[in-house]
Amino acid sequence: MSNKFFDKQENEVIQQFLENGYVIFPLEDYHLLDKIRAQIFKWSLNILQTQIDSKEEIFFNNTHHHVRVEELNEFRLKIIAEIVNDPDLRSDIYSLAKTYIGWIVGNELAMQRNCNLSLQLPHDDSSLLPLHTDVWSGNSPYEIVFWFSLVDCYRTKSIFILPKPDSEKILDNFHQYYHFSTEQLYQTIKHDLIWLEVPYGSGVIFSHTLFHGGRVNEEDESRWSFNVRFKSLLSPYAMKEMGESFLPITIRPATRFGYNYKKPKMQ
Repeated sequence: MSNKFFDKQENEVIQQFLENGYVIFPLEDYHLLDKIRAQIFKWSLNILQTQIDSKEEIFFNNTHHHVRVEELNEFRLKIIAEIVNDPDLRSDIYSLAKTYIGWIVGNELAMQRNCNLSLQLPHDDSSLLPLHTDVWSGNSPYEIVFWFSLVDCYRTKSIFILPKPDSEKILDNFHQYYHFSTEQLYQTIKHDLIWLEVPYGSGVIFSHTLFHGGRVNEEDESRWSFNVRFKSLLSPYAMKEMGESFLPITIRPATRFGYNYKKPKMQ
């Protein structure tokens, strides 16, 4: 049912998210995405101490030609160090999905302190994130994940999600599955999983209460992807709290007044 306080497109996105638990959408600023990819390309060449005469897209899809599996984590951590020291990257990433985050979460937001970067090389099983739901690891069910990639993502080069109706069915009957290993549960539900088709220039917002994860990348290309969590500033936190895991990014003036209000002492 549509809400008269939302416009038509906002209602459509809200209904899609409520029904499926995820939305795939075009990012808001293609030039800003190109800027982010160009900066990471520059950092990568500096770390590798090399010059590559190819387009950025070719490098990111073929990172496995330049970084060996045993070097991957060290290389990724060096890129993350550059990301942490970049004063603009968090706000740039938010800007890519600002409208959709606002429609789904709200306009007073807390954003994850660190933007997670994932690199997955073809046929590499060393950096997998298997089937899981983040609320079992101390995250609040009020959070969403914004996921986007620096390359086209498809089939096993992407991530999978168990849509909301199927995830809820498993959770409602979890007494049947609690003794399963992660792999056993995956094999049980794999035919209901959706492998997300996310071309460069698009992103995904999903509830991490859904079952999701990845498998070995069986494609012939590498994947670079970001994921970062957002939540309504005033919604409940779990083990990942404000300050330690989240920082406020859009506090409205009325909320600032409310935070700072002190009831006067009568004596």
